[in-house]
Amino acid sequence: MNPSSLSVFLLTLFLVSHTCLSSSSSQTTSELFEVWCKQYGKSYSSAQEKLYRLSVFEDNLAFVTQHNDMGNSSYTLSLNDFSDLTHHEFKSSRLGFSPSFLSLKLKSDRKPSVVRDLPSSLDWRKKGAVTNVKDQGSCGACWAFSTTGAIEGINKIVTGSLISLSEQELVDCDRVYPNNGCNGGLMDDAFRFVIDNNGIDTEEDYPYKGWDDTCIKKKLKRNAVTIDDYTDVPSNDEEQLLQAVASQPVSVGISGSDMGFQLYSKGIFNGPCSTSLDHAVLIVGYGSENGGDYWIVKNSWGTHWGMNGYMHMLRDHSNPKGICGINTLASYPIKTGENPPLPPPGPTRCDIFTHCAAGETCCCAKRVVGICFSWRCCELDSAVCCKDQRHCCPRDYPICDTERTLCLQSNEQLSTQSHATGNLTSKAHESRGSLRKSGRGWGSMIRDWIL
Repeated sequence: MNPSSLSVFLLTLFLVSHTCLSSSSSQTTSELFEVWCKQYGKSYSSAQEKLYRLSVFEDNLAFVTQHNDMGNSSYTLSLNDFSDLTHHEFKSSRLGFSPSFLSLKLKSDRKPSVVRDLPSSLDWRKKGAVTNVKDQGSCGACWAFSTTGAIEGINKIVTGSLISLSEQELVDCDRVYPNNGCNGGLMDDAFRFVIDNNGIDTEEDYPYKGWDDTCIKKKLKRNAVTIDDYTDVPSNDEEQLLQAVASQPVSVGISGSDMGFQLYSKGIFNGPCSTSLDHAVLIVGYGSENGGDYWIVKNSWGTHWGMNGYMHMLRDHSNPKGICGINTLASYPIKTGENPPLPPPGPTRCDIFTHCAAGETCCCAKRVVGICFSWRCCELDSAVCCKDQRHCCPRDYPICDTERTLCLQSNEQLSTQSHATGNLTSKAHESRGSLRKSGRGWGSMIRDWIL
């Protein structure tokens, strides 16, 4: 049973139990919470924390029940992966589009294209122009996901290839204000970054981590997909936005901070919501249902949210700004030709005298007064060099535990030995690197970092 179906089942079970056993509703909610925790893999650091999360869960359940009991709403809510978060916690971790940035928004001089004979409905997913739903995690990088989604779409339309692109490159490397990694940004500025950089890397080569990190500058040359320009859709013009979506997937800003967003399940979302923009998504089509017109919106909150990561939002709204401000800030990239061939991987240069092979990382083996006099090579690409100057770890598990020869994902695991050890698999292996220039070998400290 998929998470959405299970959520509906759990909610139905609760309502039936609540009707029959109103005197023990607290116990029923606790049992529901336990089932929900197992479904979503939730665990808490203490009994006190779990009790608090139960109280938050109860509040969210009450909100879901109250909304769905109205009976006349065009959409339904349900329990989902975010049901143990307060609304404040949800807003602070899942958005990332700051209204204060809008005065700095880059403007495009291009005019939007016009599509004659608009189809009554359109879904770019069915045309193969949309990658799988991604998850930004607790990083306010919605702007990066909206940007890559739009570029992925136009690249498929022009070249015939659907390539998943790197949000982490934008998070790490696009640091021209107002874009600021997990602290928010704007799609137009990200489009400009990709143009100025002559392209963007793939997600496979520069994978998403969910936190700010140092830009891997050599990856900036791995430009798998390019764009030529970008276009802004005139603000508050739904007809122009419809024209744009008929041509390709379009990046938009919305207000995603209202509680209905957090617990949305299915149907056409029609508010209530503000028009103050704080989130970025991707429109991938439009359609109609039971007399109501809607946009098909791809979010970046994972597949456990909404309709497997998607949402239908009301179209033809009486407010020129559109539902949740969806008509106010829309843009899309322009692409006219094929992508250039990727450059072949070259050696990783440590200094003017020493280098490691392509895909390896230089680690200093002997340092004097801040100057490295001897290098070793770690066989991992963009690895973290441990302070003992003998070992290395993958960049997504950057904490070196040299005593136990382990690579950990966080400092909390380093301080909690039993927790970290219990989560590492027993399928340990060791990978060895060698200094290609001098031939002096060394063992890299990789066991198995899968948690």
